[in-house]
Parts: sequence; structure tokens; C-alpha cells
Amino acid sequence: MTTITLNRLAAALMATFAVGVQAQQAAAPEMTAAEVEIGKKIYFERCAGCHGVLRKGATGKNLEPHWSKKDKDGNVTEGGTLKLGTNRLEKIIGLGTEGGMVNYDDILTKEEINIMARYIQRTPDVPPEFGLKDMQASWKLLVPVDQRPTKQMNKVNLKNIFAITLRDAGKLALVDGDTKQIWKILDTGYAVHISRLSASGRYIYTVGRDGLVTLIDMWYEEPKTVATVKLGADARSVDTSKFKGFEDKYLIGGTYWPPQYSIMDGQTLEPKKIVSTRGNTVDGEYHPEPRVASIVASMTKPEWVVNVKETGQIMLVDYSDIKNLKTTTIESAKFLHDGGWDQSKRYFLVAANASHKIAAVDTKTGKLAALVDTKKIPHPGRGANFVHPQFGPVWATGHLGDAAITLISTPSEKKADAKYRQHNWKVVQELKTGGAGNLFVKTHPKSTHLWADMPMNPERENAESVYVYDMKDLNKEPVKLNVAKDSGLPVTKALRRATHPEYNQAGDEVWISLWGGKTDQSAIVVYDDKTLKLKKVITDPAIVTPTGKFNVYNTQHDVY
Repeated sequence: MTTITLNRLAAALMATFAVGVQAQQAAAPEMTAAEVEIGKKIYFERCAGCHGVLRKGATGKNLEPHWSKKDKDGNVTEGGTLKLGTNRLEKIIGLGTEGGMVNYDDILTKEEINIMARYIQRTPDVPPEFGLKDMQASWKLLVPVDQRPTKQMNKVNLKNIFAITLRDAGKLALVDGDTKQIWKILDTGYAVHISRLSASGRYIYTVGRDGLVTLIDMWYEEPKTVATVKLGADARSVDTSKFKGFEDKYLIGGTYWPPQYSIMDGQTLEPKKIVSTRGNTVDGEYHPEPRVASIVASMTKPEWVVNVKETGQIMLVDYSDIKNLKTTTIESAKFLHDGGWDQSKRYFLVAANASHKIAAVDTKTGKLAALVDTKKIPHPGRGANFVHPQFGPVWATGHLGDAAITLISTPSEKKADAKYRQHNWKVVQELKTGGAGNLFVKTHPKSTHLWADMPMNPERENAESVYVYDMKDLNKEPVKLNVAKDSGLPVTKALRRATHPEYNQAGDEVWISLWGGKTDQSAIVVYDDKTLKLKKVITDPAIVTPTGKFNVYNTQHDVY
């Protein structure tokens, strides 16, 4: 086939695509230009994370105007937002679903819900690409390395600082875990997804959903942002190089859009390299939007574990020579999301949401260790490690779509744990919860409790509470703590969702985010881990929509 023929074929395909887009836009409900802009903004802030920029679905369902798929027998199923229609979509958006989507009737106005119901019947807006030159243009080195302190200039116990995301404010609160006082609030990207620590524990790296990375130095008298860079339009994860000899030499950041990961200088954030993740899924189909969901630094080798959501591929990226980058690609299952290390730090376990599985990677051999079936839509955060009284070392995950916490047996090289090997990579127990909608489970090596939240549950009583399990006797009913009631804050129409339990450095306190509406007062509620009694409520007008909290020591050392 000649080049001319290929060009004509490509032009014909593009013309056909354009006609299809125009037909879908014509079939969609009418919207003004101002309404489209409102819909675009809300979709980015509230929906794209689960449903994708192109709306092809992942943790959330496909939201394209029209879609069709074949099952294993060749039967075709069709659907789409145009088929559902505005009235049905308004109800789904307003009331939420049992699959983990929250009700938006206390977050959005009726007018905004109507706009969103119409907006998602239109063909998705595609953001521009973002290359290395764009990244370099966004880079700001505010304080060069040689102008930074050479020693800690404050007397704060940095190991017990909590980095707390103030989601809708686009800020990060650093709270002193010893005094329970706000140390500093800094500007960051919108809706920081995670905070990561340097290998030294000196620097905090944040990444916002708008793709902005900030580097915060805690050695000043007051913490200071010393560098920023933009990775793209939407991002979720960063981590430094932590293997011996490479400590904090590099930072890697993964984006949802464009689908790629970037490597930067770990001390300055100077952009070094961008690698696309577009490609084929584990099913052999090409996907245009394989987002980088989570990244962790291996302590076994100079590698990062990079989890690509839509393709179901886990990449082990060797950073010992970034000019000649070597990558091991491991097939697992779709759609990869968050995960954490087992107790040995050899195996990384990550949720494959849509497949209802946990994938375990052996970072020592560079191979898939197991695919473990779980309940619907596992969502572990980092998960939780502890020693089960009957089955030995286990790792726990909760679920967005089911009322259960799954405990999976993990390998141990200790001679005393040989008796448990028959259970390795099997589900050994499922703990009942009060409903679906769990985001995070958490424990600590010094604790006898396992904490689980339920912020995505549509029922107020569940969304505002946490469940606490006694790990000495997991057959006992869990203790339910109503965090919203314990906070003493007045009841509002909007839910205050209790989320993200996080231990202090000592492992004797648990901090819970009470995530209220943007105009309602939120709080951090602190419990004594031994007695489960309320210890402190941290609240302030500046505490706006708190979500993730990251204790410096626990994050630095992967304690969970």
C-alpha cells in the first residue's frame, strides 16, 4: 500500500470519526458555552479520577455517550450516557451508588447536577499533550540547594509531623503530632493526592490532581517550598529513589493525563525524562489513556514499581542509568490502583479494581507472585500488615463495592513462620463491615487494632464513622466510632466523611480526617489507640476539606 493511499485512508478515518463526534454532540442535550465550562471544571475536579479523562472507565464506570462491548461468547452489549438520559443521570449523580460513588446532592447544587447530567452526554473534551519542554517551562527552583540550611533550624520533632491534604483549598497543613498545633499551611497543587518523604525525612514531596509537584524543606525555622514543577493536567503519585547509593537522587511522578511518567532531579525537581505509558492492555487491546496510578520505590534494587491502571501492566523501572532506561513489564490485571508493601518489603501488593483482584509482585525476582481474588472493587490505600493469630503474616484490603475486609496470607522467610506457608497468597479471612465504601485500612506494629473507614458509603451513619477490629480476636464484633458525633461539630446537611486513619510515630494514636463540605467546618479527630477514647479534636477555619494525612516517620519507613 502506497504512502498516498495510507494518507487517504487516515484522512477518511478521521473524517468518519469527526462525523461520529458531530452526531453524538447533536444527539446530546443542548448546553451553553458557560455550562460546558462549568461541566468541564466539575468533571475534572470530581469525576475524572475514577472515570478517566476520556470517560472510558476504570474504578468508575464508562461514561462515554455510546459504548459497545463483546463478551467471551461474542454477544454485543451496548450502553452509554445518551441511552441513560438526563433524568436517570441526575438521580445517579445525586444519590450515588453502592459501587462506591458518593451522593453529590450535598456537594453540588441541583443546577450543577443537571449540568453534569447533560455534560457527560457530550463527547469528552481532550486536554492537550504535555511534553518535556512544557515541563521544563513550568519548573521553578525557588531556593537552590547550596542556599538551603545545612542543619535543622527548628526544634520540632519532624518524625511526628503530619502532612495533611486540604483538598479543595489546594493547600497542605503541617501539624505537629506532639503538640497537636498547626505548624504551617502551604500552597500546593489542587487536591493533593499523596505526600511522600525523602529518604532522609527532611523533604516532603506533594503531587496535586492538577499535576503540580511541590518540594517542601522542613529544616527551615518554618517549612518552605523550595521548588515546584508541573507534570501534566492530572497526576496522582510521586516517589524518590531510595536504594542505597541513590537516596533522593531522582524523583518520579506519574500522571493521569497525559498517560506517562516523568523523572526529575530529587533535590531540585529539574525535569530529566518523560516516558509514555500508552499501549496494549493485558487483554491485547490498545488503550489511549493508560494512567499511572501508583508508584513506590523498591528497597531491593534501584527500581520503582510503576502501576499502569488501564493496561494492567506493572513496570519495574531501573533508575541506575536513566539515559539507557531498563524496564521489566509484568502482566497482572485491570485496573491497577493503589497498593502497599508486605511486612518483608519484598512483595508489593496492588489492587486491580475492575478485576476484583490483588496482584502481588516479587521485587526480588522481578516476577508476578500471585493474583488473588477478592470481593468487589478492592481499595487498600497502602493496606495493613499484621500477624494473624491463626494464619501468621497477613496483608489487609477493604473494598469500595463490598462490605468486607479481606486478609491475605503473605510469605515470610522466618523459620518460625514456615507453618503458615501453605496459606500464602490465599484469602484466609474476611471481616464484615457495615457496608461498602471503604477507602483505607490501617494498623501499626505496636497496635492490636485494625482501623477501617467507610467514607464512600451513601448512608450518613456509615460515612461519618470508622470500624475498629481487635486483632487478638478477629471474630469479635468491631467497635463502631461515630467520628462526626465525637468531633462536637454541629450537624450539617452535607456529610462529614470520616476518612484515612493514620497512626502517629509512636503507634498509640490514630488521626482521622473529618472531611466536610467546602463551606462547613472540618476537623482532624484524634483517638487513643489502646482505649479507643477521644483524645483531641483539631479544628480551625483553615482546616478545609482535609483528606489524606501522612505521618513523616511512618511514610518515610512504609509503616502500615
